[in-house]
Amino acid sequence: MVTVAIVLRAEKKKDGKYPLAIRITKDRKSSFIYLDYRLKKEDWDADKQRVKKTHPNSVRLNNFLLKKLAEANEHALEIEANRNTVSPQSVRQKIKPTASATFFGQSDLYLQRLKEAGKYNEYTANKPRIKHFKEFIKNDIAFPDISIPLLERFKSYVITQLKLSERSAVNHLSVIRSVFSFAVKEGVVDKKHSPFGKGKVKIKFPESSKIGLNEEEIERLETIELNDRENHVRNLWLFSYYFAGMRISDVLRLRWSDFQNDRLYYGMGKNQKADSLKVPDKALAILKQYEVFKENKGDLVFPELKGVDLSDQFITKRTIAFKTSAIDKCLNLNVAPKAEITKKLTMHISRHSFAQMAGDTISIQLLQKLYRHESILTTMGYQSNFTHEQTDDALDKVLSKKPKEKSNEPK
Repeated sequence: MVTVAIVLRAEKKKDGKYPLAIRITKDRKSSFIYLDYRLKKEDWDADKQRVKKTHPNSVRLNNFLLKKLAEANEHALEIEANRNTVSPQSVRQKIKPTASATFFGQSDLYLQRLKEAGKYNEYTANKPRIKHFKEFIKNDIAFPDISIPLLERFKSYVITQLKLSERSAVNHLSVIRSVFSFAVKEGVVDKKHSPFGKGKVKIKFPESSKIGLNEEEIERLETIELNDRENHVRNLWLFSYYFAGMRISDVLRLRWSDFQNDRLYYGMGKNQKADSLKVPDKALAILKQYEVFKENKGDLVFPELKGVDLSDQFITKRTIAFKTSAIDKCLNLNVAPKAEITKKLTMHISRHSFAQMAGDTISIQLLQKLYRHESILTTMGYQSNFTHEQTDDALDKVLSKKPKEKSNEPK
């Protein structure tokens, strides 16, 4: 008789977790079907073959495991009823979940994990890119069949057929690499099948120009007359600028309790790097405009996220994305023309503007602290987009050269 059970395998993975599998046994010979999940040992009840309540997704996982166990038992009984001899391998072949081991099976799981982790921006950006790859391939594909020539053809397709930029094409390849890495981590595919890495496909983004506002443009932005809505989005932009180009996602999350003793204490959402900054007088003037709406110290300073469940990361990031889009639209269509600014004006440009104003007048170590960069190399790379004095001087030196006067002395 064939017996089927859900087990936690003994091989510990790099993340410290163990893979779940269906074990099929006949005459003391076993075969295993690996599922798409891993657990810590303390979250698994081996006797009951259930995920313990200590796991945050125990209910969903247990429902999934019960379904898989029922399917496996059903297939085993079906084979036993129709054959005289049954092997664990024959049962495994019948119920092996091959679909989830393919690229698009894994990409679905990858997107699901992004959504569960509240990574709205990554989820919404990567979903259409995977869809484009599926439209290009037309069918599902095994990981080993994703070759270097195939990816080169896909990159060309994105640029020539979808009419997208070189940077967008590289982003399409990047998400394919992410799904590969996800599948390797899940134990679905061997790393040797990856078409990415040394001597293979390299992910290299083209350089893009970063242009901020200059002193005159910022002064005009600070002083022009605007209506209430326009004044609010201007306040958000300037507030970001006054705090070294603080990201809009962090600006909108600020609470009154983050301001203590004329300093702002906050952890940057992108890398949770915490620090404090002196509140500039110009930023204090903006805060005063919103004090009338303050209900308590824990209240949000700006209105965009009021009423949003901030414990739900996916909903929060989705709301931030929608609000940022509306803010950028108002900045570009309404505020910029009134300030006689012809450059693109978005919330992100406040960061570029601070970097441009800083130039090479502030040490790279201080800029790293202001930008909250993990690595000083990141700061150096970013700031190099705005430091042009040496190259400008070199160009002037060459172009200002005059021909040497010819000597009238006889040879």
